[in-house]
Amino acid sequence: MKKRSWLKLGSLLLAVAMFTGCGSTASNESAPQTDTPKTETQTEPAKSDEQVTLKYYNWDNETMGATTSSLIQQFEAENPNIKVESIPLVPGNSTETMKKLDIMISSGDQVDLMLFPNLEETMARASQGVLASLDDFYAKDNINPDEEYYVNPKYQGKSYAAMNQRGLWFIMLNKDMLDAAGLPVPTMGWTWDDFREYAKKLTKGEGNDKVYGTYFHGWGDYANPILFNERKNPFQKEDLTPQFDDPSMKYFFELRRTMEKDDKSVKPYADVIGAKLAYRTEFFNEKAAMLTTGTWMVADTANIEQYPHKFKTAFAPVPRSSKDAEEGLTSIGGQYISISENSKYKDAAYKFIRFVTTNTSDAKKELSGWKKADDKKIIEGTIAAHPELFDKESLFNALFDPKIKSPGASEVAVAYGSQLKKVLEDGFSQFILDNTTAEDAMKTMMEQANKIIKDNTK
Repeated sequence: MKKRSWLKLGSLLLAVAMFTGCGSTASNESAPQTDTPKTETQTEPAKSDEQVTLKYYNWDNETMGATTSSLIQQFEAENPNIKVESIPLVPGNSTETMKKLDIMISSGDQVDLMLFPNLEETMARASQGVLASLDDFYAKDNINPDEEYYVNPKYQGKSYAAMNQRGLWFIMLNKDMLDAAGLPVPTMGWTWDDFREYAKKLTKGEGNDKVYGTYFHGWGDYANPILFNERKNPFQKEDLTPQFDDPSMKYFFELRRTMEKDDKSVKPYADVIGAKLAYRTEFFNEKAAMLTTGTWMVADTANIEQYPHKFKTAFAPVPRSSKDAEEGLTSIGGQYISISENSKYKDAAYKFIRFVTTNTSDAKKELSGWKKADDKKIIEGTIAAHPELFDKESLFNALFDPKIKSPGASEVAVAYGSQLKKVLEDGFSQFILDNTTAEDAMKTMMEQANKIIKDNTK
């Protein structure tokens, strides 16, 4: 396997940076790694009373920032010699944050801790030697990370991040609009065809006053949610061949076109990317009655200071591809915290990682990545300030129904997943904007994906 100089990191990672929120990634080529990762005590020994300041990079918006601030205050109270500076690079936008983070890393700026929006972005940096392995820290504390966290990101057998937040996908619905249309809250087992019918019935008005039945954002996750929710890996099969010839591709692409062009029940894709629309704004401003999104939106629903609204929100499981498909399948991903390989304060950074990922105080507002956390208690606390805004029964069904599960753990762990996601996004754009056929778009995507895989497995 070729080894690239770490100095090439900036240009390479800028080429693969993408997304978010609430997917998989990077190149097979890894930077040289020693058998034992450097730690603070191996690089720059710190006295027990030495004051250190950690720089923690993320994309916190107001809601997320309040949680982070509370956790930092608790951590600093317990560790008076460690200060943590939270730095949101692009608040509310993980995609642009990743791009800026890569520039800072390649420029040699102080970076101690990094938050990643998904497994792909984490793997991309791990493969380039940017992240410090956590294995020695876990061993010192006698911790088995596979037993501690729902997902333990590994690259070439080493752990490089701790799961901070666990997320799954669901549908948010404006309950007031549902009631006005005489529609019940959807339940487990509904399909994307059912979703289309709901969107048609919830669409009303014209021009600037129009309310669309639903809104699909510009991320690749929305190009074909079936790949993300019903396949182990959305981009590759277990034999590493591309997933873009999956039968669901043609079905969902054409469903999107029908909803946009014929039903006119979804905001046009050209408007979404042209105006750089925000999905939170579209839903909370009542421009869309339904939103396919993830669990991080529960806290935002309760934050009426930043997202003022008075309507009640209901929740439903992600639709399945057909009535023959298994019920309850959903993508279960999360956010991950890592230590920079170049940090001088790795011991302190590890203390912070363990503190925030295992914290069970009221500061936590989202599902935890830590297996020992009480998620129901966390959600109860999240909605407590404004219970009138939530249809609690449907929320708990969408989060905790025993049928909800991931499609299974994938053995695919590559460093170029973000490049494949870009192929999906570009392929959908070609289909919906250039009016090509689904078959032509899929053919192009397969060719591009095969080239990326070949280039990264030489």
